[in-house]
Amino acid sequence: MIDLFKKIRNLKLNLSLKLILGCSITLAIALGISFYVIAQRQERLIMGQVENEARAIFKQIVITRKWIADHGGIFVEKLPWVKSNPYLKNPEIRDVRGKRYVRENPAMVTKELSRYAKDKDSYWFHITSLKLMNPENAPDVFEKKALQQFEKSPINEIISIETIENSKYLRYISPLYIEEACLKCHAWQGYKIGDVRGAISVTIPMDKTFAEIASNKNSMFIAAVLTVLTLIAAMFFMMKKLVLTPMKRLKSSINEFSEGNYSPEKRLKTGDEFEDLCRSFSEMAGTLTDYHSCLNNKIKDATRGLEETNRKLIETNRLLNEATIRKSDFIARASHELRTPLTSIKGAMDYISVKLSSFLQHNPQETALDDLHIFFEVIKKNSERLIRMVNTMLDLERIEMGASELHLTNTNLSYLIAEALTYLQINADEKGISFDVNIPDNLIACIDEDRIKQVLINLVSNAIKFAPEESKIIIFAYPERNFVVVEVWDDGPGIPLSEHEKVFEKFYKNGNKEGTGLGLAISKSIIGAHNGIIGVNSDGKNGSCFYFKLPLADSSAQGLSGKDFIDMQQVTQQHKLLEIAKKITSPC
Repeated sequence: MIDLFKKIRNLKLNLSLKLILGCSITLAIALGISFYVIAQRQERLIMGQVENEARAIFKQIVITRKWIADHGGIFVEKLPWVKSNPYLKNPEIRDVRGKRYVRENPAMVTKELSRYAKDKDSYWFHITSLKLMNPENAPDVFEKKALQQFEKSPINEIISIETIENSKYLRYISPLYIEEACLKCHAWQGYKIGDVRGAISVTIPMDKTFAEIASNKNSMFIAAVLTVLTLIAAMFFMMKKLVLTPMKRLKSSINEFSEGNYSPEKRLKTGDEFEDLCRSFSEMAGTLTDYHSCLNNKIKDATRGLEETNRKLIETNRLLNEATIRKSDFIARASHELRTPLTSIKGAMDYISVKLSSFLQHNPQETALDDLHIFFEVIKKNSERLIRMVNTMLDLERIEMGASELHLTNTNLSYLIAEALTYLQINADEKGISFDVNIPDNLIACIDEDRIKQVLINLVSNAIKFAPEESKIIIFAYPERNFVVVEVWDDGPGIPLSEHEKVFEKFYKNGNKEGTGLGLAISKSIIGAHNGIIGVNSDGKNGSCFYFKLPLADSSAQGLSGKDFIDMQQVTQQHKLLEIAKKITSPC
């Protein structure tokens, strides 16, 4: 059943069916409510008529009884089946001709009339009381309860529907009050005027009445169904004629427009909103057609412009590639042309410096040459600085242009850090700086060993340069998710937050320290080429921390030892370097 409801709910209903179903349901509900209200009211009217009929019978009986009581009773001819009333004095009389008559009081007349009406199958009534004179007037259950209620409260009538022998009857009962005429017969029972003497109940058969009510309901139901069906048929016809046909034609026009075959002459002429809608659609279609034509022209013009721009871009790209090639050639030639004379100059300066030193040692009296020796040392130092600057600039250009290839191998960063610290130990000793190293023995990363060593030397040498004398530089290295993190901490002046990004720019220098301002820029390029991250943390007051993150090697390489990717001699040397680094960095 649930699946059936789902299928019905998922059915695609068109507009006409939706509208007809909606109107039909609404109409059925409205007519159903109206039918119910009318049926209930009609039933109440019919029942009210029967109740009024019972009241009329009761009043007629009361009037008849009063007339008989006011006249002291009536006399009827004593026929063979007529019996004398044993509860009356002088119940019979004779006329002068000897004809016998029986005296009837109101109670007897009521009883005789009731018996007569019942024999005619129309209705019957019964006089009853809680203080009986005639046992035949004994009350039934309904009458007894009614008499008790009449004595307790001033109720004028009680009406009820009861089933007797599979037939329905309306039971009506109303009290009888003692009047002056009644005291002639009932004064000895202690009654006073206004007391409830008894009651008269009227019983009317209701089978025909209920059958008529049911028949009316059926007729009304059939009329309602016919009305709904007629209205549905009328709505369907009107919907098809006035809505669906124009809508299909409008839909056909829209489809023709989408296919490019629309003709403005095919307009609806219904004289209603559909004609207005069709006219608006025609105007819109014309506007869209004009706009589409204009747009096509603009697209053609733009396409021609794009083709021209694309041709120029291709030419520009060709020129840029040629310029890049020429620049690469220039860098390669400049690397060779600059290094050769600079190396020759440095060699010549070394030779002259050695000769001067030797001459001054053997001729100490030649004091005039001391200044010349000092100037030669300055020239030598600046030539060495110039060589480093040229090498640094050439390396930076190669890395940024992608001309420098990385030779990636699975390398233990612990050994690489130890080598860098050993290389820089002499510089640290000159300022009394110690290293505090916190690194595990086995951190494997896939890197270019020489380039990362260059980054380590740059970061640690900067820390030595800016750290105060007799201070400590702390080096951390640890794995973090999919990266290896290396941190270099110093107690220098720090770097303001606003300059954290500037320190990695070319030729940036913090303070008056000696340097080219290219070390951190090269370090950033190298780490970027490794798909890593480099940065600095500092508040500008309490030292700084330079760090970089490199991707870990494959999980298969994490379990490798140094002997799996370097020979045994290298392993021995690296172990010794690591031990030396731990010794020189141990706290005093």
